[in-house]
Amino acid sequence: MKKKIEILAPAKDLIQGMAAINAGADAVYIGASQFGARSNATNSIEDVAELVKYAHLFNAQVFVVVNTILYDNELETCRQMIWKLYDIKVDALIVQDMAIMEMELPPIVIHASTQANNRDADKIKFLKDAGMKRVVLARELNLHQIKEISEASDVELEFFVTGALCVSFSGNCYMSVANGERSANRGSCAQNCRLPYNLIDGHGETLIKNSHLLSIKDFDVSDQIPNLIEAGICSFKIEGRLKDIVYVKNNVSYLRQKLDSFLEGAGSEKYTKASSGKCSYTFDSALDKTFNRGYTDYFVNERHQAIGSWNSPKSKGEYIGKLIKIVGNAYEIENGHLLSNGDGLCYINEKNEADGIYINKVENGLAYPFVLKEVKPGAFIYRNNDAAFIKIVEREDSAVRKISTTLLLTENENGFELIATDEDGNASKVNLVHPKERTKSNESIEENFKINLAKTGFTPYKVEEISIQFSENWFLPISKINEMRRTVFEQLSEIRLDNYKVKEHQLVKTSHPYPETKLDFMYNVSNKLARKFYERHGVTEIEKAFELQWDPGKSRVMTTKYCIKYELEKCPKYHPNMDGRLKEPLILKQGELEYKLKFNCKPCEMEIWEKDAEFEIEEDHFH
Repeated sequence: MKKKIEILAPAKDLIQGMAAINAGADAVYIGASQFGARSNATNSIEDVAELVKYAHLFNAQVFVVVNTILYDNELETCRQMIWKLYDIKVDALIVQDMAIMEMELPPIVIHASTQANNRDADKIKFLKDAGMKRVVLARELNLHQIKEISEASDVELEFFVTGALCVSFSGNCYMSVANGERSANRGSCAQNCRLPYNLIDGHGETLIKNSHLLSIKDFDVSDQIPNLIEAGICSFKIEGRLKDIVYVKNNVSYLRQKLDSFLEGAGSEKYTKASSGKCSYTFDSALDKTFNRGYTDYFVNERHQAIGSWNSPKSKGEYIGKLIKIVGNAYEIENGHLLSNGDGLCYINEKNEADGIYINKVENGLAYPFVLKEVKPGAFIYRNNDAAFIKIVEREDSAVRKISTTLLLTENENGFELIATDEDGNASKVNLVHPKERTKSNESIEENFKINLAKTGFTPYKVEEISIQFSENWFLPISKINEMRRTVFEQLSEIRLDNYKVKEHQLVKTSHPYPETKLDFMYNVSNKLARKFYERHGVTEIEKAFELQWDPGKSRVMTTKYCIKYELEKCPKYHPNMDGRLKEPLILKQGELEYKLKFNCKPCEMEIWEKDAEFEIEEDHFH
């Protein structure tokens, strides 16, 4: 059996979910009415049911995110919601809170969210043995670590491929709670990491002013797809349940074409695509055409480049060219012919901040803005709003997905029959009771039949081949041919849905030992069921979740692999020949907010602590 490789797309709502399927997604993930980690991307059970039906027609799957941490008074509501999701045939749940593993649940498949600390092989093996069918890996892992995890347990592995990066280890950022009680783990992150900060050293000197020091570029490891598949990944996830439809269609179609060329070429022996149908597009997808902060491959190939996006947390877009000069009230820009009316441009101003220009009209190679801003000749100009591209992609017919079929029109005792067979081997048959009469001149009208049988219109089907097997040149009214064609495809859709089998898995409570016996607040235990789950697996000490016990002013609010010292080329390990060392502790300051940075050089991680925290500054070992 070839291994199925899937593209997993985000869906803010039903419309975007269907658009993702049409653009080529093998699966989509969506929030239900509650408990999904994006509180402004919720959907009714009815809408999710509608999406499930549409997806299953293409053998694509729907996963529902139930990935917030739960409080005791929410457990029963959550459990009842899961039963409803099971009833509408959702393919799997993506969960963070282990309370769900303790509930009396239907036999629904469960995936471990990336927020469940999926960074090392022994914890991932534990989750698999506890009944999880898939684990969404931490984005900080490199190819070598992914391979190790894959070899240690045969659980399905999912990995992000494009989209925004959380600077913190997922599930372990408490900045938002600490600054005003909006918890990221409860679905309402305030994105403190995207604010501008001053960087102050241990002497009290300001090293950097007003810069987005925790804002990092967006993720793109699409050119690593073959390596990631070889390392054990079976699902490639696009980040972005809050993004717009153009972003979703652009990302999905880009990855579909990238993955297909691997599956049809070098990977054809061992791998196959995970759903049915073929897509066609009216646009050329490119990742820099929609929201992005510039791209990084993060740590997939180890730490090898700066990953900060310090000028701005906003979208940078695609590079157009340098500003040549300002001519009257217009800009002359290299490659200016690529621009069109309504475009949004972006450049870095003299304060080293990202600034924007809206283009009113483009003529004779000059771009006339609504408001002329002083931009220095030589400045790099990016386009972060491509008006013409957006207009094309927003159209419903910009991405169309069709399932291949063959049709056979034959005769029988009482008239005629039409059989449609699809690419997956499903067959639908329609009989037409009709007198057999030869055509007037006894000439074949097969060609007319074929023209009308091929008209599949807005159905999900495309006819690749039509055979007509008649003993004589029979006549049939075109209206009857059309009616048979409509019915045969309607039936085929019902047959496809009937033949779609949702995988089921009944959890059995296990008691194999958890790799740790003591859990600190970073395990986000916020209810009695999660506590019970860990205790049964041998954990003896469990700290309450940050949200339930936070000590203002003294807490560690983030752990990250991103390192400000590295970004400044002041890392003793990677920049041994640097001039001068930084005097610690380094402090991030934003108005009244102040944080201390702690560098753990051994695991190569940085921690962010509140300002009154006390900790030892580790001496680095790279002198």
